[in-house]
Amino acid sequence: MIFDFGGVLTSSPFEAFARYETERGLSLDIIRRTNAANHLENAWAKFERAEVDIDTFDKLFATESRALGAEVRGRDVLPLLQGDLRPEMVEALKRIKAQFKTGCITNNLPANAIGSMTGRSLYVAEVMVLFDHVIESAKIGLRKPDPRIYQLMVETLKVDPEKCVYLDDLGVNLKPAREMGMTTIKVASGAQAIAELEAATGLKLT
Repeated sequence: MIFDFGGVLTSSPFEAFARYETERGLSLDIIRRTNAANHLENAWAKFERAEVDIDTFDKLFATESRALGAEVRGRDVLPLLQGDLRPEMVEALKRIKAQFKTGCITNNLPANAIGSMTGRSLYVAEVMVLFDHVIESAKIGLRKPDPRIYQLMVETLKVDPEKCVYLDDLGVNLKPAREMGMTTIKVASGAQAIAELEAATGLKLT
């Protein structure tokens, strides 16, 4: 069982993005469109692979969003990422861990990227110990949807991809896992994800 973190075990940051855009009178979805444009090599991708520092990310994101119609500073986007833990997903993870190997593949940012993140590191740490292995993009310089990151997880856990279930909230990140033979679940809500997980594992997760 392999999980993404943000948008799966936490609520989606997309709600915070939309709130930020509305408050500032920006065109809706400018942040998501900036993230999606040239998604393998844009500011976001480089930051998640720890190839640029926060100042460079801030400027690159501003330039990229300006090209799409409205300037958004990269520094302003970072605090919007936090999301709230979904307790029902954490409970499901605990039950799954009792029966199966568990892994987490997360596209994340360098540890010092967001000062305000330190307050949440304790409760995140409590969740992270539920995984047999965690792969963080900023630590290894690879990020989803690069197929190598999924291969690395499968090899580390010593599991057959055809017997794996992978959960993510982004379709683009599910595709490589599906191509390797994994069962994939696109997470839209905790309840929907848990229902699909129960069907895939045969476990009672609530």
